[in-house]
Amino acid sequence: MLYWLYEILKDYDIPGAGMIPGISFRSAAAIILSLFITTVFGKKMIRILQRKQIGDEVRDLGLEGQMQKQGTPTMGGIIILMAIIIPTLLFARLDNVYILLMLITTAFLGLIGFLDDYIKVFKKNKQGLAGRFKILGQVSLGLFVVATLFISEDVKVREHVRDENGKYLTMQTSDPVTGETQEVFVTKEVKSTKTTLPFIKKNEFDYAWLVAFAGDAARWLKWVIYAIAIILIITAVSNAANLTDGIDGLATGTSAISGATLGILAYVSGNIIYADYLNIMYIPNIGELTIFIAAFIGATVGFLWYNSYPAQVFMGDTGSLALGGILAVFAIIIRKEILIPLLCGIFLVENLSVVIQVSWFKYTKRKYGEGRRVFLMSPIHHHFQKKGFPEPKIVTRFWIVGIILAVITVATLKMR
Repeated sequence: MLYWLYEILKDYDIPGAGMIPGISFRSAAAIILSLFITTVFGKKMIRILQRKQIGDEVRDLGLEGQMQKQGTPTMGGIIILMAIIIPTLLFARLDNVYILLMLITTAFLGLIGFLDDYIKVFKKNKQGLAGRFKILGQVSLGLFVVATLFISEDVKVREHVRDENGKYLTMQTSDPVTGETQEVFVTKEVKSTKTTLPFIKKNEFDYAWLVAFAGDAARWLKWVIYAIAIILIITAVSNAANLTDGIDGLATGTSAISGATLGILAYVSGNIIYADYLNIMYIPNIGELTIFIAAFIGATVGFLWYNSYPAQVFMGDTGSLALGGILAVFAIIIRKEILIPLLCGIFLVENLSVVIQVSWFKYTKRKYGEGRRVFLMSPIHHHFQKKGFPEPKIVTRFWIVGIILAVITVATLKMR
């Protein structure tokens, strides 16, 4: 909205107005407003939740200090959603298909999480929204994302043009000032199912390669494979973030770290100079997403003000499902979804710990008549709690691991 206001007022020579089109300025404004909403409005929201007695009913899992959290306000994810959506609406260009896609993702998954929390709190049903409805919502979102990326003419990547022998075409250009000539690659903007594959020379992977055997049918079959991959990624990351939200500040801080990393990747992918220097895929108009992810970072960091140990509010499924889904869709849009297992390694380990625990328990029960466990409790952060580690130490160490994984993820731009 601010950008459109600038378009109206730019002819009036208003001091400082020239900064508005810049992505850096609008990103800074978005993160400041997001922090303001979470820290200032967040306190008022917590009081409202307390007055309405919207408290979390903690199941007794035998964890130290667990029952002290009984009655802590939940559904605090509403604060996070507002701190993401409002700054984005104010500072981002709303004619950008990527911004619209992220806003829809945030609102849609936030609504699913809200319904889950509502059923738990107000209907006194600890199971919440049935799992099949959550999965249906995540699958629906995945199909919507694929359809948007397939249909929208604004969704393209810039690729080097090859000749009939497979070699990149080049041309000579001259600098209008110095007159110096240089050889540059010939490029074109195309619809593509290519994505980033780390640790290899060309740093790219095309889903079309998986169906190359299909001949002419591969032109549409590649989008089917792409759709399946996107649905699996959104479902897995969204649910993993939900599982990670088990101790104070863990999911919030981990999401902030992953979001900051994706912001860096989006910025360099949307800047033709940096993309050319790093020899990575350039995606036109993707830089605008930097504003959205700035609001995301501000929302998660600001929420930590009240969610760090001992938490004054829980985000609930309203926040956790949305955070995971946002990270997944954002990574898909900037063609970095294959980096998710590395970047979101904490989420991956949390998810795998549950899968391993349940699978091993069922297997040993069938074989020996008695279920056995790999971990003292899953998800794995509860395992460390059972071993006697204080909650803040677990969270801090998980954050440190998350930062290490984030640094490695950024380094993959050059490590090939």
